[in-house]
Amino acid sequence: MLENRRFIIIGFFIFVGVAYLFRLFYLQVLDESYTIESSSNSIKRVIEIPFRGQIYDRYGNLIVYNTPVYDLLVTPYKAKVQDTLTFCRLLGIERRDFDSLMTAARTYSRVKPSLFLRQLSKEDFARIQDIMVDYPGFEFAKSSLRTYSAPVLANTMGYVSEITKGQMEKQEVEYYRQGDYIGQSGIEKYYEEQLRGKRGIRFVMQNVSGVAKGSWKDGELDTMAIAGQNLYTGIDLMVQQYADSLMVNKVGSVVAIEPKTGQILAIVSSPSYDPNILASRHFSKNYSMLAKNPYKPLFNRPVMASYRPGSTFKLIQALIALQDGVITPGTGFGHAGSPMKCHNHPATSTIVSAVQYSCNPYFYQVFKRIIYNNDTKDTYKASAEGLNRWNEQVSKFGIGQRLGVDLPSEYKGNLPDETYYDKIYGADRWKFSNVYSLSIGEGELLITPLKMANVAAIIANRGYYYTPHVVSGVGEKNKPLPEYTVKHETGIEARHFETIIPGMVGAVEAGTVMGLARIKDVQIAGKTGTSQNKIGKDHSIFIGFAPADNPKIAIAAFVENGVWGGTAAAPVATLIIERYLKRKTENKPLESYVLSRNYMPNVIVPGTKSPTKKDTAKKKPPVTAPIATTKKDGANKPGLTVASSGN
Repeated sequence: MLENRRFIIIGFFIFVGVAYLFRLFYLQVLDESYTIESSSNSIKRVIEIPFRGQIYDRYGNLIVYNTPVYDLLVTPYKAKVQDTLTFCRLLGIERRDFDSLMTAARTYSRVKPSLFLRQLSKEDFARIQDIMVDYPGFEFAKSSLRTYSAPVLANTMGYVSEITKGQMEKQEVEYYRQGDYIGQSGIEKYYEEQLRGKRGIRFVMQNVSGVAKGSWKDGELDTMAIAGQNLYTGIDLMVQQYADSLMVNKVGSVVAIEPKTGQILAIVSSPSYDPNILASRHFSKNYSMLAKNPYKPLFNRPVMASYRPGSTFKLIQALIALQDGVITPGTGFGHAGSPMKCHNHPATSTIVSAVQYSCNPYFYQVFKRIIYNNDTKDTYKASAEGLNRWNEQVSKFGIGQRLGVDLPSEYKGNLPDETYYDKIYGADRWKFSNVYSLSIGEGELLITPLKMANVAAIIANRGYYYTPHVVSGVGEKNKPLPEYTVKHETGIEARHFETIIPGMVGAVEAGTVMGLARIKDVQIAGKTGTSQNKIGKDHSIFIGFAPADNPKIAIAAFVENGVWGGTAAAPVATLIIERYLKRKTENKPLESYVLSRNYMPNVIVPGTKSPTKKDTAKKKPPVTAPIATTKKDGANKPGLTVASSGN
């Protein structure tokens, strides 16, 4: 028994000894990591930053690309600068900048390299690279600068900047290091994971002076950096540039969509800024300037600004009423019994004529029938049940929720229901007479320009939509993210869309749209709207699509302070439709008219004096970014507006 126990103990010690010997062999012979670690003075680990993916328009034209630049790094404990002023002149910086940069580097680490000066051009690098050998502790690293082919799409493409401390701390998987760039807004942020690529690592031998002497082990352990995936968008860059030019001196948004796919063709947030100014090493100064601008150029209006849709919302009311059977195509209403005023127009004896002339009393009666389901009982219970039913139907058009566009910070807007009004008035304390302004798109309705463009696409498709998206392909063309290939149905039969579209055609050809805003040989179906605004002049809205029988483009245009949809927003949309379909502008008189319009509000820009009455009489407002209507502004609070005239 004792003999067996002795063999077991001996065997155990032999096993442990063999295990230790094997581990020692692995660490000393097979595993290179400790060799690298022990040779840190002669072998340098160099991180290779990959190029971010490039971004193209629908025809393969570059929108965003990379320009090679160089970053200057410093390792504080190695740094020796005997003549600081000469060094500053060499780099084109002030002495105070040198001191602050060195302090920041020491705070980060005295022994690790950190960023000293970012984004030196190839010319600057060539000029100083030989001289920099006289300044130990400084080294160059290859980098890239995001460059934009045209001064458009600033808020849509977004920008990249140095990662913040908060973002570093929130990383679920450690990837970014201090000084790394990351997408902060727009497409750059939404597709950050696809655009950033994968880092590489090189091991370089160096002498005691830190001079590189070639790859270690002939690069056997090196890993190549993998560039980020390219993004292909549905943007038509030519149309985008034209749309931006039409919105100069105007506050607002334009969104154009390809109805059959949901691809965004053009998206304007106006006024805007040149995206290249946030892609330079002067980012902080330029960003601060934009952030302080009272016109809010950094505010992405197509997805963040909220407006009452005005009379454009009557199209949804008409479709729901037809689907519910509370009206027929031949139903007519007079003006009697309506608290809403109407402008002079021919009699509205059918739904087609009501859409064509945008009759407020007609849609007051339509909404009342929807809410009460053709009943006449004006009670809280009937109003609440009808409103909830209506809310559910309207939400299928993407209203009152985030559509899921591939842009960050999308505002969901507001679509009121029973609970919403209970909070305002109290339970059992409101009825139809408190909410009837919803009938013409006023009251507590809030909607973004993107959603109204989507409504135009739904009508163009006769009842369905694909979630609007900027990027049509990730890594290759026509390969969007899966969620953008899902078809969304509204539950409205196609025949009801065919009923109202003739009214939309009539609105453009002989209704609420100015006569000049038409395209030769192209039939546009559209609807104008006026969104009331207590702060200043009302906002102008137009939605539509063309050609009416086989739509290729759906569009929404919002011009703040433009008042009438038919004279401010509709002309802008018409010219964009013409440019997209014909690839040129034939309606030159309309183009001249639009370019001559100035709807910019007078706002005092910091650093300038307050304009006098004499000044404002002689000068036009500055061409800069506008005051935006945000969800925090008083213009969007319930009860601030009443029913508008509807055009």
